[in-house]
Amino acid sequence: MKKVQKHERISVITNILTNNPNKIFTLAHFCDIFNCAKSTVSEDLDIIKDIFNQYELGFIETVSGAAGGVYFSPLMTNEQIQRFTGELCELINTKSRIIPGGYIYMNDLLYSPTISKNIGIALASLFKDTEIDYVITVETKGIPIALMTAMVLNKPMVVVRNQSRLTDGTVIHMNYITGSNHRIKTMCLSTKAIKKGSKVLFIDDFMKAGGTAKGIIDLIQEFESEIVGVGVLMATQKPEEKLVQDFKTLLWLDTVDESNKVVDIYSVGTPSEH
Repeated sequence: MKKVQKHERISVITNILTNNPNKIFTLAHFCDIFNCAKSTVSEDLDIIKDIFNQYELGFIETVSGAAGGVYFSPLMTNEQIQRFTGELCELINTKSRIIPGGYIYMNDLLYSPTISKNIGIALASLFKDTEIDYVITVETKGIPIALMTAMVLNKPMVVVRNQSRLTDGTVIHMNYITGSNHRIKTMCLSTKAIKKGSKVLFIDDFMKAGGTAKGIIDLIQEFESEIVGVGVLMATQKPEEKLVQDFKTLLWLDTVDESNKVVDIYSVGTPSEH
């Protein structure tokens, strides 16, 4: 095998780490790829770490011990979250997004791979110090950002459905009351989806009164597990008293003036907990 040059090693290591966020790779793994010593790989990682820190591209973290190694954490700093959510507000606050009924059209943003990925990174950053086993969401609009959040955290994602499928096997159904219009809805989840005693992070695109989040909390209790965090892309200022008090949001929506075509929305700037 020909000798691998430093720039080649750095390129390959960077590609492997960034394509597998929060997955630990041992130094021996890279030594086998390049047929080199651990000291050589360690020097390469120091260079990569300095570059990522200098250009705010995420964090290269090392784990000591026999099972240790290195992993890439793409989490945003508070300043990066502020910049990104500010850009989101500019994209959302346009007259053309207001649709009949005082709603805001968001599908193009939620289903944009680039934007949903950054939303996932920002949401994951809000829960960087939380122990999590699963990321959960409710079909359908929350799926893209929940999937991206799960990818960043390197955790499996679970989708709660409105109706069960034959492929779900045995399911647990639960009725819940929406906090905004007090309608009764049903959610269900396969008994095989979550292991007993798991710690679960709920991610959704929108929160008004918190009825869906409260329903998820109650549903997860049936699995003898717990919701350790609730994160949403956008929450409304009213009603102030929500069914779930402990949640984090990237954006606050104050009012949608359908007559004057104005959306009053602003970013939290830094991780916000209600």
